[in-house]
This record gives sequence, structure tokens and C-alpha cells, in this order.
Amino acid sequence: MKKSLLLILSALSLSNLNAQETNLGGNKFCDNWSIGLNGGIVTPMTHSAFFKNARAVVGLDVNKQLSPIYGLTLESNWTVNTVSPMAAQYSNTAFDAFNVMLLNRLNLNNIFTAYKGQPSLFEVELVGGFGWLRLNNFYETGEGANHLASKAGVNFNFNIGEKKAWTVAVKPAIFWDMSMWDAPVAHNHPNFNANYGNWEITAGVAYHFKNSNGKHYMTKVRAYDAAEVAALNASINTLRQEATAKDDQLRRANDALTKEQQKSADLEKALQECRNREPKVITNNKKTLESVVTFRQGKTTIDASQQPNVERIATYLRNHKQAKVNVLGYASPEGSAEVNARIAKQRAEAVKNMLVTKYRISESRISAQGQGVGYMFEEPDWNRVSICTIVED
Repeated sequence: MKKSLLLILSALSLSNLNAQETNLGGNKFCDNWSIGLNGGIVTPMTHSAFFKNARAVVGLDVNKQLSPIYGLTLESNWTVNTVSPMAAQYSNTAFDAFNVMLLNRLNLNNIFTAYKGQPSLFEVELVGGFGWLRLNNFYETGEGANHLASKAGVNFNFNIGEKKAWTVAVKPAIFWDMSMWDAPVAHNHPNFNANYGNWEITAGVAYHFKNSNGKHYMTKVRAYDAAEVAALNASINTLRQEATAKDDQLRRANDALTKEQQKSADLEKALQECRNREPKVITNNKKTLESVVTFRQGKTTIDASQQPNVERIATYLRNHKQAKVNVLGYASPEGSAEVNARIAKQRAEAVKNMLVTKYRISESRISAQGQGVGYMFEEPDWNRVSICTIVED
């Protein structure tokens, strides 16, 4: 019966290897490793009192989960020596036996229910495998002995924590020494015999290392078929083409902006040169002096920087008592014709008022008229001026 059970367990393990889920994240060779620490008791199955002959056992295990269903464990346990010095199998060592086992693990939860992408809080595993058993001071010979051993049991796992990084487990099992030494068939073949079996009840804690997917366990990954992949590639190519076109538009817009900024800088420079221009004397059949007072957009007040231009006119009028001045106000073409006409007149009046109030020039010598939009200059912004022309007969 026990042989049949182990054969079935091995068959399930091999078939499960072919049935592993392929659409899993964190399923590389370096993923799904864990290390555990175990402790408990081991006691003979027959001819002994359960607790009276129990001995403590401690051990370590290294685990590799190959799929949500199947895993391997390399386990090493040490049995603490509690045998009386009067016994035939007395050992002088602290551990009278130790073993190294390679165990197969089958997760029953994930066999009978689909894996949900992370471990359940409680899981049950079937465990079975073979290994090496070392007995110290074997029987009455005073020597150690190497034996073949096997193990079958159940793990009751509790996966704790939000990240499922820790597993606490209770592990009842049966451990067989398969090399019997006091029977006629002792060394002919391995044998499962209850007289050389032990109950092993341990509990342990294991830590699961972080995987390449950032989790401590396997995660489900959606599988894409060829048609979906082709559609995604087509979408990516379309987006790349659109991005290239947008880059071209942005480059052209930046070039246009650079040109406009350069044009604006040139206009500002020309305007500043115009503001600082010296009065121009025009010789015709009449002796005249012309000065330009520049205004800011939409303004009718004279800036401090333009007052010297007004002062030149005032100085000339003081020195030439017979001279008169014609002040013509202009506006740039922004805005409505009505607004531009009003602003143009107010600019001419502003120059006249300053000549009268600040420089005490007689109002009778000053003519101020609004001319609306000016077209004297090619740049529209330069036409926001009052032009003062002195006429002297």
C-alpha cells in the first residue's frame, strides 16, 4: 500500500511538471526560493510509548517552487540524542542521527482550485521523497552507518502578511529507515516497515525571497495572441508616426517664433533710435524746426524720456519770438477710427499743454490738431507720435 502511494505521488509530480501554467510572472529560475527553520519531535511508530521515547528534532530546508502546484524541498534534520548511556544504541554525540532528504511537494489547493495569482491564507501540501540517513554509533558496533530513508507527510501552511513573504507550517509525517539490519532480507532491497518507521511532527517558519516581478510569489500574466500583438504593434507604429509629425510641427513653430522674436527685437531697436533722434531742421522757403514726441500704445501722456524733445521746441520759441509751432498728433492703426482720432487729438493737445503750462509759451503761438492714423512710417508702431513743426517767417 505504501509503495503504491509513493508511486502515485511520483506520477502526480511528473504529470504536474507538464501541466505548469506558462502565463505566470516571477517564474524564472532565480525566483520562488525560500528558506525555512523547523523543530519538533520524532518517535518510533511501534513497540514504544509515543511521548516517553520521543526525541527532539531540528532542521533547515531550502525550497524551490516550480509552479503553483509543484515544488521541491531539500531538507536536513538533526535528531537530538536523548538515549540513556545504558542503552545498546547509546551515542556520545549531541545528535544521534541526521538526514538529508529531497522531497516533492504537491499543493492540493491549487490542484483542485485554480490558482488566483497569489497564495491562499491556508494551503495543504502532500510531501514525499527519499534521502540519506546517518546513524551515529550504530547499534552495538560503536560505528556510524549510512541508510536509505524515505518520508511521506502533509504540510498545513499558513501564508501570513500582506506580502505573503512568510509561511508558518505544521508538518506531520512518517519517516522510514528503509535499510533494516536485523532481518534476513536486511541488505537485499529497501523496504517500508512500520517497525523501522517514526512519527515525525514538526512545525516551521519559512521566508520567501522577492522575485523578479517584485512579489514574493508567482503572479498571473495575461497572455496575448498573435492577432492582439499585431494590433498593438500597428497602434504603436501609428503613434510613432503621429509623434514624428507633431515633432515636425513643433520644430516649425519654434522656427517661426524665433523669427518673430528677432523681428520684435529689431523693431524695438528702431523705435528706441527714433525716440532718441535729434530734431531735424528742414530748409525750405520757410525756416522750420521739427521735433517728434513719441507715445506708448494707447497712451496720451508724455513720458519723461520724451520731455527733452518738447523742451527743445520751448527753447527755440523763447529764443525766436516770432516763431510759431504746429503740433500734429497721430495714432497707430490699432483700434477703431473713432478711438484713433480721439487719441491723435489728445496727443497733440498734451504737447501744447506742456508748452503752455510748464514752459510758459503763449497759447496763441501754438496750433494743435489731431490727424487720426499716421502713415509717415512703414512700421505702424512708429506712428504713435506728435510732430512739432516750428514755422518762422
